[in-house]
Amino acid sequence: MRVCGVEIKGSEAILCVMEFNDGLFSLPDCRQSRFQLVHDQDQESFRKFQFSLAKLAQDYKISKFVVRERPQKGKFAGSAIGFKIEAALQLIADVETVVVSNVLLKDQLSRFPIPVDFKETGLKGFQEPAFNTAYAYLAK
Repeated sequence: MRVCGVEIKGSEAILCVMEFNDGLFSLPDCRQSRFQLVHDQDQESFRKFQFSLAKLAQDYKISKFVVRERPQKGKFAGSAIGFKIEAALQLIADVETVVVSNVLLKDQLSRFPIPVDFKETGLKGFQEPAFNTAYAYLAK
C-alpha cells in the first residue's frame, strides 16, 4: 500500500510518500514535497491547488492521504486555511483521506518504533512530521 503522510502547517501541505510491501517500508522519490495554497479566497487558485494534489496522487498511485489531526479550538488550533486544505484532500476522487489523531500517532510510534534514524531517510527536516504520520499509519 502506498500512502502520503500530510502535515498541514499554515497554508502549506507538507508531504511524504511511503510504501509498505512484504514487511518493508520504502520512500519513493516524489517530485514535490510541499504544496502551498496561495490566495485561498480565489476559487481558481483553490481548484488549481486541489488539481495539483489529485495529479500527484494519480501519478504516484497513492491510495490514501493520511493527515495529522489538528485541534479545532484552543491554543494550538489549526487555521481556517489549514482546514480548507484538509477539505481539498478529502474531496479528491478515487483517493481516501484519513485524519489520524495525535494520540493514535503517539501510541503507534511507541508500539512500533521507527527502525531508522530520520536523517538517514534522505528527506528534508520539515518532512519529519509527515513521515511520522505515514509510518504510524502503516505500522499497524
